[in-house]
Amino acid sequence: MKSKSVKELMIPLVEYATVHEDATLFEAVLALEKTQAAFNRSRYKHRAILVFDNNNQIVGKVSQMDLIRALEPKYGKIGDPAKISRAGFSPQFLKSMLDTFGLWQEPLAVTCQKASKIKAKDFMYTPTEGEYIKESAMLGEAIHQLVMGHHHSLLVLNQEEKIVGILRLSDVFEEISQTIKACEV
Repeated sequence: MKSKSVKELMIPLVEYATVHEDATLFEAVLALEKTQAAFNRSRYKHRAILVFDNNNQIVGKVSQMDLIRALEPKYGKIGDPAKISRAGFSPQFLKSMLDTFGLWQEPLAVTCQKASKIKAKDFMYTPTEGEYIKESAMLGEAIHQLVMGHHHSLLVLNQEEKIVGILRLSDVFEEISQTIKACEV
């Protein structure tokens, strides 16, 4: 079996949810919903939104977790929640943080009214150097980057170093799963 390139598995940029960096959280949710409705139903739904600037350059990503975290700004006082959860704290300690930091005290309906005021640039994630891959790269290289960086996606670059798509962990996993199932045991 021939090894696949990143280009063969990536989602082209035109098929992915995008918003301008000045878009609100509310607009980001609508963009994600619209793209999910139009996307090929045989594939996993999108779970992120790409953010572009005034020069139409992708400058960030917004995950579902980023959207939720943006509604409770007190998370900024805690530090990186992902590192905290991986540190192995007990469920009781994590629960005590709700009271200690006063998290999620308002009803969700009140909290969500903030969605029309929060801008994407204020809660987006700026990709690091290790989150870019060439469209000509082979799948093995992409898998290695995903695993070592604990990434859920990689931004795909063409020969001119322009972002042309996104390679999602879910699509890589699907390719691996199909290959495993095709093997005769």
